[in-house]
Amino acid sequence: MSGLKVLITNFRLATLTGTELYVRDVALSLLEHGHTPIIYSPLPGKLANDLSRSVTVLDHLDKDTSVPDVIHGHQLKETMVALLNFPGVPAVYFCHDTFSRADAPPNFPRVLCYVAVDLACRDKLIKLGAPVDRIKVVTSFVDLKRFKQRTPLPERPRKALVFCNYAREGAHLNAIRKACNQVGIQLDVRGEGVGNVATLPEELLKQYDVVFAKGRAALEALAVGTAVIIYVKRRVGPLVTSSETDRLLQLNFGIRAMSERLDPQAMTHVIAQQLERYDAADARVASDRVRETAGLEIATNEIVDIYEEAIAEQRDRQTDFAGEEQAAAAYIQRLHADWANDLTWRTRERLLKVPLLGKLARSVARIADRSQSE
Repeated sequence: MSGLKVLITNFRLATLTGTELYVRDVALSLLEHGHTPIIYSPLPGKLANDLSRSVTVLDHLDKDTSVPDVIHGHQLKETMVALLNFPGVPAVYFCHDTFSRADAPPNFPRVLCYVAVDLACRDKLIKLGAPVDRIKVVTSFVDLKRFKQRTPLPERPRKALVFCNYAREGAHLNAIRKACNQVGIQLDVRGEGVGNVATLPEELLKQYDVVFAKGRAALEALAVGTAVIIYVKRRVGPLVTSSETDRLLQLNFGIRAMSERLDPQAMTHVIAQQLERYDAADARVASDRVRETAGLEIATNEIVDIYEEAIAEQRDRQTDFAGEEQAAAAYIQRLHADWANDLTWRTRERLLKVPLLGKLARSVARIADRSQSE
């Protein structure tokens, strides 16, 4: 099957966060492989503008009259909009975030496969009711044409980089600086949280020997050939060794590979321990393994295979109109409940800002908390 028209959904296409970059890379790779990607994003921005030079980007689906062969869904709301806008079109749903409510799986008859990017997302899909026999794990990928290997690492590290959009100035970032200073390593920080986003990470990462990162950023750093210590905010994971690369890829170098939250003193101690494990030769082996198993080309072929399976299954089955109507009604009920909960929360926050009402509300809340604890 060739020349597929694929509608990819994502709630936003403006910045350089994980799913946005995932959509960009998948769309461009599909285009390169002879398919026609179309992206639906109700919140387009700079990234959408850049992509629109080669890929159709829509902020309203009614702007496109052509029917896709398959829906590649990200986030619940946007996937449901696509499903209801294109009756009869099969969908594949991709879950990227373990915690976000927006990444809840749609319970809809035409979602024929649920794809998790790691084992934690797989467990989330199961917990939220996705059929186990329809779940697949397709781990994250890196564009090997962009992220080329750097020259071999020095025997001892000289420069390190915190490469994380969640990093903020404060005690925990200073704890990493302290650990690096103790062994004579210069530390730089790049990311949205410090107002210094890296627009060309493929060039930036080559300049460093050690990178503190998680998820996609960690994978990119490994592909380039740096030593990587898994990190986000107040959590630290291990330095990625060649023997652990495959296992940690299944965890997407994410939360399950990290410690519990650490205080700054403990973080300095743990970082220092991981820096002592630095091994330039082993880092190269780990990089070679990532480049062998986690390239964009491999992932694209796997994703297209999933598309084709969904299309073939939908072709051979009868549309469950009653089931779809029930699923749509259940989704609208859920939207209403979420809206009511959000409205309650917003009203509470506004009341707390009113001097007299806010003081009274806080007093009532404290009394309620004490009565529950007793």
